[in-house]
Amino acid sequence: MLNTVEHFIHVIGAAARNKKPLSIRGGNSKHFYGGRLTEQMCDTLNVATYSGLVNYEPSELVVTARAGTRLTDLETILSEHHQMLAFEPPHFGENATLGGCIATGLSGPRRAYTGAVRDFVLGVRILDGRGDDLHFGGQVMKNVAGYDVSRLMTGAMGTLGVLLEVSLKVLPTPPMEISLCMPMKESEAINKMHQWASKPLPISATCFYDGNLFVRLSGAEAAVHAARIKIGGEEINQGELFWQRIREHTHTFFSSGTRLWRLSIKSSTPPLLLPGQQLIEWGGALRWLATDENLNEKRVRSQAEAAGGHATLFYGDKLSLQAFHPLTTHMMALHQRLKQKFDPAGIFNPGRMYPEY
Repeated sequence: MLNTVEHFIHVIGAAARNKKPLSIRGGNSKHFYGGRLTEQMCDTLNVATYSGLVNYEPSELVVTARAGTRLTDLETILSEHHQMLAFEPPHFGENATLGGCIATGLSGPRRAYTGAVRDFVLGVRILDGRGDDLHFGGQVMKNVAGYDVSRLMTGAMGTLGVLLEVSLKVLPTPPMEISLCMPMKESEAINKMHQWASKPLPISATCFYDGNLFVRLSGAEAAVHAARIKIGGEEINQGELFWQRIREHTHTFFSSGTRLWRLSIKSSTPPLLLPGQQLIEWGGALRWLATDENLNEKRVRSQAEAAGGHATLFYGDKLSLQAFHPLTTHMMALHQRLKQKFDPAGIFNPGRMYPEY
């Protein structure tokens, strides 16, 4: 009973009538991400047990699974058919679920070269704040007419609805991968990554840290070998493990400060002059900043804005700081209208994105 859609509908209906906030929880591996719930007396709606494959057509490169399905289980099934989740989602824990992956909208090292989470979402089934069972999108690539609600749910942090099922496009696993390392200065590394982005190279990940630029090449054997000769560098041992540590934040960099900022900016932006340590991914478009508690929030966010992007407080004390970059008045009004439409009683994860809803 507790893992059925009927049970979820009953809980949502009671919460809406009583104006009782709900904390939507799956594997809870990303509980640290986003804002703190504004209502500390939330009831918990656990959807982790609503799991399993709904449909998988390897020849069509499409999989549909329930939101509580563990990412490790899903990736194991895909790997048996030499396929993968191309956006390389971080898990941050062995209990990470597909629903949490979509709700947070986080992508791994491959994101800049194959696409983000939302680029692979074909359809979703959700329960809205009234308990209505809704389907959006489908299980084929060209199925969207009107507003693409499926992708709207990606990164919504569970504030618009309870994810039940997700349909994703998957891709074949590359036949060959190697990882290279080359020492260079930060400014040179940014220029290199920017130049490579305009060339037909089989690059699937880049990372600059501590005076070294790391590059992963993925694809056909001939293409990988040709690219290796062209860009140079020394092959590193255990390349797969290196990128896993970057993706899962087990690399030593991610424990080098009390706060971790995630700056999404223009890839060609010169080195950012901010105190602390930095690690660069996504061809220069993602700058991680590990720093201490004394760095002024406005200084970080203003530099991100000046570079055409935004800054998110990924780890750190969120009692006094807002996790996500403040929205303009116009954008906040748009977000609030969407919230009112999908969750009129305001019961889903209040405060997880912004204090205003």
